[in-house]
Amino acid sequence: MKSLKRVTSTMMTLSLLVPTMLSTYHVASANSVTITLLQNKPEVVNEWNTLIKNFEKSHPGITVKQVNPPNIDLALQADVAKGQVPDLVAMGDDATYISMAKHGIFTSWQGRKELKLVAPAYVKMLENSVGNPTPYALPYTINAVPVLYNVTLMKKYHVAIPKTWNQLIADAQKIKKAGGTAFYNGWKDSWTLAVPWNALTTNNEPANFQHLLVTGKASFIKSDKVAASDMITLAKYGQANEFGTDYNDANSGFANGKGVFYLQGTWVLPVLRADNPKVKIGSFVFPATNNPKKTKMVSGVDSLLAVTNSGDTAKEQAAQTFVDFLLSKTNGGNYANIAGAFSTVRGVKAKDPAIAGLQTYIDAGRVIDFDDHYYPAAMAAGNQYESSLQGSLSTQQSVTSILKSLDTMYQSAIAHQ
Repeated sequence: MKSLKRVTSTMMTLSLLVPTMLSTYHVASANSVTITLLQNKPEVVNEWNTLIKNFEKSHPGITVKQVNPPNIDLALQADVAKGQVPDLVAMGDDATYISMAKHGIFTSWQGRKELKLVAPAYVKMLENSVGNPTPYALPYTINAVPVLYNVTLMKKYHVAIPKTWNQLIADAQKIKKAGGTAFYNGWKDSWTLAVPWNALTTNNEPANFQHLLVTGKASFIKSDKVAASDMITLAKYGQANEFGTDYNDANSGFANGKGVFYLQGTWVLPVLRADNPKVKIGSFVFPATNNPKKTKMVSGVDSLLAVTNSGDTAKEQAAQTFVDFLLSKTNGGNYANIAGAFSTVRGVKAKDPAIAGLQTYIDAGRVIDFDDHYYPAAMAAGNQYESSLQGSLSTQQSVTSILKSLDTMYQSAIAHQ
């Protein structure tokens, strides 16, 4: 569903578990092997089944079993603890992946031909998130944080696509004055606030904010006044019960015409179309600044492919063979289209008309990773900072109060790393 949300990882003993994990496996028969794919997206289970079926037809010696648990982070942690890890994992670039990569759970793709098939900028993102110049996974699909809009309602309110922050708010004012709802927000689920927050922070902070934050030369109160102020403004143009509407109800509400704009990532498109197959959706890059030439699109790895370091050569090779199959232009493009995402496979362009216009930002490299991918685990996991934003905004606190709360949380998080 989304890649922004980070779940608490209890990985302190992973390095001790790896040797145990390796010893639990036995090399499979050279004639046939069964591998397990653990993936985190319920909305693409059918597409994975199609890919698996086609793969097994052309590779009769390999059987792929798909597993899609309610919570992939908890499932992976339990598997590692039992020494029964899946052979291939498709998940987001989150705290669980990062911790497992650091502790040797995944094999390295260093020097392999597959690296040449995918966009290098997103390989670099995965390396940066782990803090190690070694690719422990391949980026498969990438998401984006634009502003989604209802095409029919845009025409109804005679609103043009805004290119600056001021234009966006002017549109919101126009819609509200006409009796409509500009932003349909599902802010009862606190993680949803991370979507606009990331777009606003990354575009308005100093370029080296994360480094300055770590070294103590920057703080949220010094660097994020624009972002906090703009979040307060966005809250003024949401529906009356925006803090009482959860993610699922917000999806349904937007899909069925209750709001003009939706502050969600591209990953939500399959869900919106399931709620209302007739809805016409468009998108534009979140105009987080008043200088369109400087605005970048927040985009990160929505789904990565990681082969586990199981110690079973046959299974590892079979998993890598399956990855090679997935990286074809046809398979990569089809999967991304179904998932409401962009493919990292070189030469593949977005087919979905709702997001095709965003492709130019990706091709031009006008993208930036999510800010919260670099927050301390204790702050980013479990919706900690999002809950702080939610509480501050729902009680109409000041910019200073919002940012002081985040600074306090940050200092507490790094003290316990």
